[in-house]
Amino acid sequence: MIFGLQFMENPFMRRALELATLGRGWVSPNPMVGCVIVHDRKGEVDIPFARIIGEGWHQRYGEAHAERNAILSVRPEDTHLLPESTAYVTLEPCSHYGKQPPCADLLIERAVGRVVCCNDDPNPLVAGQGFARLRAAGIQVETGVMNELGRQLNARFFTFFEKKRPYIILKWAETTDGFLGGEGSKPVKVSGNLAHRLVHRWRSEEDGIMVGTNTACNDNPQLNTRLWPGKNPVRIVLDRNLILPADLHLFDGSQPTIVYHQSVNRSLESEPEEHNADTALFPLDYAITPSLNHTLQDLRQRGIQSVLVEGGAALLQSFMDEGVWDEMRVFRSPGLMGKGIKAPVVQGKLVSREQVGKDELSIYQPN
Repeated sequence: MIFGLQFMENPFMRRALELATLGRGWVSPNPMVGCVIVHDRKGEVDIPFARIIGEGWHQRYGEAHAERNAILSVRPEDTHLLPESTAYVTLEPCSHYGKQPPCADLLIERAVGRVVCCNDDPNPLVAGQGFARLRAAGIQVETGVMNELGRQLNARFFTFFEKKRPYIILKWAETTDGFLGGEGSKPVKVSGNLAHRLVHRWRSEEDGIMVGTNTACNDNPQLNTRLWPGKNPVRIVLDRNLILPADLHLFDGSQPTIVYHQSVNRSLESEPEEHNADTALFPLDYAITPSLNHTLQDLRQRGIQSVLVEGGAALLQSFMDEGVWDEMRVFRSPGLMGKGIKAPVVQGKLVSREQVGKDELSIYQPN
């Protein structure tokens, strides 16, 4: 999501940003990137004959990057225009070989006249080298165009490299009188069907989804995207004493599950086959790291760039207490519960509010 700001300044970069969003949920751990190629005769974008001759975006992880897709979309009769054209790209073109060859080399090979970007790439494998390679080849480079919107678009990617942890989204639904669960931890449906479907879309957009022991045991959630066509996230559960039964949906083998625990009497080597083979158990030494930091660092090592935390109240509050969160998404239902499990008190600044069926969705970011 891009909050509270309107696209402005450059219509071609705006288009590139719009294209980039089409890769949401499919390109991680790569960033979302869009590219628009404009024949503008040396960057004079305000003259009448400036026109788009190619565009593309990074569609799926491992497949062609945005710049390659954009260049491939240029009609054969227009390829001779590339030296008089500008490539508007939302992120610095890559300069290293991964699953795809370097995009900077492709732009040089096709003699694109100018490259305009939103953001430098924070990945140490790139980190300015793409721009340096373009400039060394005589291509004019302009950076920082609509920079803030580019950072918001790839907030997960920037958080992963700059803060060295996954991007954390706290999500819950509460009644008008501030309850998210029934008395005695009894599961209660708070939000409506449209909100539930939206949450499944959110799940498809994140790398991981996390719950605590109480939510796993009391709600027996599946934590998948059955209500939305998209990939399932990695399921993450904090089960400090390894008390969760093996017949929960979490251990049905339908998607990868990571269980973090602090049991001193059991280890990876001695763990009996009571959980599905697709479940990984990782012990935590809370005597040394008594916070969420160890868990988040381990997730980062596994390439998990974002985590949707779906409660319950104690787990959500622990993230808030440690100040480790990037978004807070709160549904408020018109219903009343009177008693039960109190929802956390929201923090941060309100950045958007909208109606989702019968529920009101408010989104907050840290101050």
